[in-house]
Amino acid sequence: MSNPNLLNLPFSLPGRFYRGNLHTHSTRSDGQLEPEEVIRRYRERGYDFLALTDHFMERFDFPITDTRGLRSEGFTTLIGAELHAPAIGDGGLWHIVAVGLPLDFARTEPDELGPELVERADKAGAWVGIAHPAWYGVTLEDALTLQHAHAVEIYNQGHTVDSDRGNGWHLADLLSASGRRPLAYAADDAHFKDRPDHFGGWVHVKAEALEPEALLEALHAGHFYSSTGPEIHDVRVEDGRIKIRCSAAQSIFVVGRGSVARYKHAADGAELTEADFPLDPFLSSYMRVTVLDANGKRAWSNPAWFDDIAPQ
Repeated sequence: MSNPNLLNLPFSLPGRFYRGNLHTHSTRSDGQLEPEEVIRRYRERGYDFLALTDHFMERFDFPITDTRGLRSEGFTTLIGAELHAPAIGDGGLWHIVAVGLPLDFARTEPDELGPELVERADKAGAWVGIAHPAWYGVTLEDALTLQHAHAVEIYNQGHTVDSDRGNGWHLADLLSASGRRPLAYAADDAHFKDRPDHFGGWVHVKAEALEPEALLEALHAGHFYSSTGPEIHDVRVEDGRIKIRCSAAQSIFVVGRGSVARYKHAADGAELTEADFPLDPFLSSYMRVTVLDANGKRAWSNPAWFDDIAPQ
């Protein structure tokens, strides 16, 4: 078997990786900084793009901020918002990141439920993510109602530092085990207030141009990976093996359905930059890669699916 271009393995595709944040707030809702200042800080930090996703709520007059005039050479923006509607199982509002919304996206109606709002955003062309599910208790039963969501926020910097509830992989894996194919993204959820909720989690999107349309197309296709520090240089499947190359790491993991996992750890004082694992344990299911560095920072691939390939 030799197929380096399996679903959501973008490493051998044409183009280059662009670094961006998909979940960000400004004074248009409950953020501390004006949109211009938020974008200036991300641009100067070396990011290639930013989605400003202020809370799309009546209390903030349903903002979808037009950031097109803040684009510059080497830096672009995606139009988006964090959508809210009733209700998860415990009665709380949904938190939904929608990137690629039209500027005239209609306000949420009082009787519009979360699944309906997500479907409307999807039909409007947006890429839709379930934001920080661990922070506010989204269950598998809740998430399964969102037929039109594309991704789960598997790392949220803001809620990592304020509650240690920034990890969403458990929900993403449960969705995968249930037969869904969620993508997985890391983000800041930056507000620039009284905690370090910025520059902590991001995506690297593989696209042929730093243009909003190309980035959005790549997000929909799953052509990205997520990180809090390390870089993943390549993940491919060749000759029945999963082959991984990355920046200096202490551990490299491949995990799949249930308890299926394989790993390689560096010897004391050494570093890993590659690993090689058998594909067989992940056939008829999926696999995803985690890279862990010496500072405890991680990078994650999207899941890649092999459910149409049975073990030999």
